[in-house]
Amino acid sequence: MSGTGPTDRSTRRRDPLGLVSGGEGAITGTVVCAAVIAYGAGHVDSTAQLCAAIIGTVVVYWLAHLHAETLGSSLTHRHHPMAALKHALSASVPILGASVLPLVVLVLSELAGADLKTAAWIALVATIGLLTTYSYLAGARGGLDMKGRTASAAAGAALGILVALLKVALH
Repeated sequence: MSGTGPTDRSTRRRDPLGLVSGGEGAITGTVVCAAVIAYGAGHVDSTAQLCAAIIGTVVVYWLAHLHAETLGSSLTHRHHPMAALKHALSASVPILGASVLPLVVLVLSELAGADLKTAAWIALVATIGLLTTYSYLAGARGGLDMKGRTASAAAGAALGILVALLKVALH
């Protein structure tokens, strides 16, 4: 279980959605959000419906992750279920937080005059940028040199591009 020292509290205040410190949850949430954009844009009639699909899917995925994390911690580490739930809540918030930027990009694109298809592509490109940035930062924080950081960023970008290819294949 993670600590609750002053550093952890100050990090949560600066990064309440866990987008910088969230690691796995931020990546997972971003990929889930991108996949919903990729699929949903061709199957809904409005940006509002796509936003609802993104929020609904991310919340269901978060609940599943929260449940799995809680049970896993209780079973594997013999943590009391309430302690495991508390840890799981803080560890899984980035899954929810990861949908904020793509949703904002989607809505702002529409407000700027983009149609649904174009707004979805803009939001999908933003998620690819996020995945690339998260992967680069992970490489930097992991002590990789520039070549390693670039390779890490390329892996994140490739994951996002796979989602974009899914969009192309589905539409």
